[in-house]
Amino acid sequence: MLAGGLLSSIALSAKVTAPSLTGRAGGESLTQYVDPRIGSGDHGHVFVGANVPFGMINAGPTQLEEGWDWCSGYHVTGTKIIGFGQLHLSGTGCSDLGDVTIQPNAGTAWDKSREGMAVPYSHDNEEVRPGYYSVLLGTDKKADDASKYIRVEVTAAQRTAMYRITFPKGAKTNSLIVDLKDAVSDNLRHAGLQMVGNDMAIGYRNSHGWAYDQHCYFAMRFSRPVKATTIEADCRYSTLSFEPSNEPLIVTVALSPVSEANALQNMVNEPFDKMRTDADAAWNRELGRVNATFQNDRDRRIFYTAMYHFMVAPQTWDDANGDWRGADNCVYRANGKPIPAPDGSPVGNSSYLTTLSLWDTYRAAAPLSTIILPEMMPAIATTYLRIFREQDKLPVWHLMSQETNCMVGCPAVPILADALLKGFVKDSLAAVKAMTASLLMDERGLDDMKAYGYVANDHHGESLSRTLEYMLADWSAVQAGKAVLKGSSLKPEEAETLSKTIDFLDKRCHSYSALYDKRVGFFRGKNSDGTFESLEGFNPQHQTRPFTEGNAWQYLWLVPHDVEGLMQLLGGRDIAVKRLDSLFIADSQLNEEAQPDISGLIGQYAHGNEPSHHIAYLYALMGQPRKTAKIIHQIQRELYTDQPAGLCGNEDVGQMSAWYILSALGFYQVEPCGGRYVLGSPLVKEATIHVGGGKTFTIRTHGLSEKAFYIKKALLNGQLLERQPLDKPRRGEEGALILNHADLVQGGTLDIYMTK
Repeated sequence: MLAGGLLSSIALSAKVTAPSLTGRAGGESLTQYVDPRIGSGDHGHVFVGANVPFGMINAGPTQLEEGWDWCSGYHVTGTKIIGFGQLHLSGTGCSDLGDVTIQPNAGTAWDKSREGMAVPYSHDNEEVRPGYYSVLLGTDKKADDASKYIRVEVTAAQRTAMYRITFPKGAKTNSLIVDLKDAVSDNLRHAGLQMVGNDMAIGYRNSHGWAYDQHCYFAMRFSRPVKATTIEADCRYSTLSFEPSNEPLIVTVALSPVSEANALQNMVNEPFDKMRTDADAAWNRELGRVNATFQNDRDRRIFYTAMYHFMVAPQTWDDANGDWRGADNCVYRANGKPIPAPDGSPVGNSSYLTTLSLWDTYRAAAPLSTIILPEMMPAIATTYLRIFREQDKLPVWHLMSQETNCMVGCPAVPILADALLKGFVKDSLAAVKAMTASLLMDERGLDDMKAYGYVANDHHGESLSRTLEYMLADWSAVQAGKAVLKGSSLKPEEAETLSKTIDFLDKRCHSYSALYDKRVGFFRGKNSDGTFESLEGFNPQHQTRPFTEGNAWQYLWLVPHDVEGLMQLLGGRDIAVKRLDSLFIADSQLNEEAQPDISGLIGQYAHGNEPSHHIAYLYALMGQPRKTAKIIHQIQRELYTDQPAGLCGNEDVGQMSAWYILSALGFYQVEPCGGRYVLGSPLVKEATIHVGGGKTFTIRTHGLSEKAFYIKKALLNGQLLERQPLDKPRRGEEGALILNHADLVQGGTLDIYMTK
């Protein structure tokens, strides 16, 4: 149960009320500044289609092409569409979903295969806006007469997609192919489809992919009666035929992780244009959580598109009646009484979420959520603790009720610890117990952490990365545990047990120094006998066995929880600064084994992958804030654009965008949890942030220009923001400017004065 004095000890009550959001900036709709195609080129892997913020549905085209750049089912280079799926990933490095594909047909011959379903299209005939997607099928050129082709329009609600399909004038065939076989890089296990009357179909799809045993149930309603059906015995391909008409066919598709009956209950039945308008309004409302102005429209487009991509996930994964499918694949019934979310929550009544890309998002997307989505945080904490009860550990990479165990570390721990320290977790003791239990398991190298204090290189691949990620999670659990011990009235034996666990993790999280090889000046993999891996052929630019999507250059800095200790390990602040300088000027050459995720290179700094995201802010903590500003400005200007190739790496379910949002506002949380934001180099002229409880926090920059991007001073509510004191500062050194979460969420004004 919640310890009585805890919340008063951490300065913020979990009680939040809905902000008053207009979703407007200067009276203009914010959705006009969103271009969902940003990130659809290069390796951005973003979803393109129709959805609402944090909705279950991501409905849109699935292209014929497959491969790494088609993780979402769509890439700007794609030329053919096999149909329109109701679920798609956004920005991931692995492929899946694309479930329940529908494809209209006006009489063109097709065969029962992925290639046989495919039809050409052109970007010239596409329209993409938040909550709406439209395309002409059947031509790879700009259409001279749109009435010759099938037009597919799609919009969405939280658990419902709605299609408006206009067949060519005079078409003798109006049919719809329901394809339950083809999707995005998964394998069908079982499928079912049956008609209910002549205007509805229900069914299910069970598949094996990244989500190894995914269950998806659906209900489809048609605006015209079905005249004839061809349904195969295995239900892989079905054809539903309608009386030809010049009036559009409306197809409404609702999904459920639980049952066809729940899918039907989830269905929103309203006119297409109203759903489209409602979707636009939902996006405007959520985008309006930050009303920002910039020096130019390019920056505004990048910023609000980043806000859009940040709000695609986590996704709703329970039904309107509160039922959900757990991580143990069991169905949990809410008896028609879902746990109510606070009014104004962007996830409506949802209290079970999925698409939890936690290794990526604990770094920026999660802290950003605590600032601008306070109403959503209880649903996030509830989800994590439900998953813990269902699978006996906190989520690692949760996808559609399945634990993929993708990536390394215990990334849910810093997110849950951050939420606890900021006052969003009701049952704080249960949360700390979930964190510590997850860190004291014997799987995924954690047995080595208990035995040696690190993951042994001769036992596990990616050993160095695993170790450093576990250590920052250890530190996060320690901060949360100390808060619980300080503010609680635990039973003596319970307090003693927790205290011993916290002491153990506290020692473990600082033992990274044992992995530092002074011979080469980098962290290196260590074997179970205490020896380092062989130095033969060592090159810090090479990705080798001990590293996850990175190399020794990038992982040298993955100690965000103990920057002071890392500086001392490297030989003191002066040497640490020089080492950091060398990161950004090193040769950018990689070895052949390097994964494509290592991208967006400035020297060996890799902004296209998450382990680098905090590094530029380390300069400020080392007494060189101008160097932080210089690198941040370079990243903002060179590695984010408003073009399809506008992301230098995978969007990673909002993390790439969240980095940009926070950095444009002028600050970043370097430590994994706790709410100390390091100021960097803001891009906004002015930004008003809705922080919950009807309060706003306004950031105003003075003297900002393309050359004046360094911070001279900052005033918080009119009082000079003091720089973090440095031990024995030298000429040219200044402490970091720190903004605390507790001050930010109280509302107020931060005036930042810029200089060249």
